[in-house]
Amino acid sequence: MKAPLRAITTTTTGRLLSLATRPPLPLSPSLSLTHRLYSTSNLSQQIIKSSSQEVLAPSPPPRWLSDLRSRVGKCIIFGCSPEQTSRAAGVLSTLATEWRQLLAGSEGFLTGGRRGLDSQRVAWGEMDSFGHVNNVTYYRYAESARVNWITNFAVHVDPANGKEWADLMAPRGTGLIMRSLKCDFKFPMVYPDKISVYHKLRVKPGGDPAPSNFMLDCMVLSHQHRRVAAKLEEDIVVYDYETAKKTSMPRFMQDMFLQTHELQEREMVRARTKIWDLLNEVEALEKETWDREDAKEDFGSSSAKKQ
Repeated sequence: MKAPLRAITTTTTGRLLSLATRPPLPLSPSLSLTHRLYSTSNLSQQIIKSSSQEVLAPSPPPRWLSDLRSRVGKCIIFGCSPEQTSRAAGVLSTLATEWRQLLAGSEGFLTGGRRGLDSQRVAWGEMDSFGHVNNVTYYRYAESARVNWITNFAVHVDPANGKEWADLMAPRGTGLIMRSLKCDFKFPMVYPDKISVYHKLRVKPGGDPAPSNFMLDCMVLSHQHRRVAAKLEEDIVVYDYETAKKTSMPRFMQDMFLQTHELQEREMVRARTKIWDLLNEVEALEKETWDREDAKEDFGSSSAKKQ
């Protein structure tokens, strides 16, 4: 790897990049369409199909992760049978172990073997005088994740063209430069924390001749809050250093990007389906506990004596 892999700026003089992918994941066989608190009416009308003809559910509500935990807790506090307790524990276990895959996957980001940064610790020195992680640091997170994303193609996804992928990271022949970079900050992260950073292709890079640029979306996840801390948009140009002009995307690159985009859509279907299944399961628990018609809260033995 050569030098130009330092901090990205928002100028048109780009730095160098990175991509990733993951093996296909099994899809849930069913998707319920009734969600009391979190669905809109006529949910079935909102369901669409991805390019792979798989059923795609609507986006889950913004705070589904934290809300599900609190809703399960309310059911447990009210009182559950052993069978209901087991089901509640299953939901909480899934949220604890798969929250990144579900949160990122519901927007089409690939995790697992195609991640950019995973569980990286936030350094104390990355905070500024205002007591939160400095804004510039998010661009560096995205840069490191992007480089890992591209490198992953060379090493794991498409080793047959490993040299060509590696050459994209050097300022010779055909390379990649940043045309524009935008960041939306969702909330201020502070030390201590960990982050995971993922990239995805925004659109399918089809066409003949191949496009000369592509858009990447980037997501920075805070482990401490289990929320998206920042989202970035990256416009990247395929550049011919010999002619000093933009050029069409190489065929090997376009082929891998088409496969990656397909995997992104499949992951979105899988993650959204599982999230809505979890929402349905919690709704069922609510209707069997505190939200059933004959539900009465148990205030303890002292209340019973007074009655």
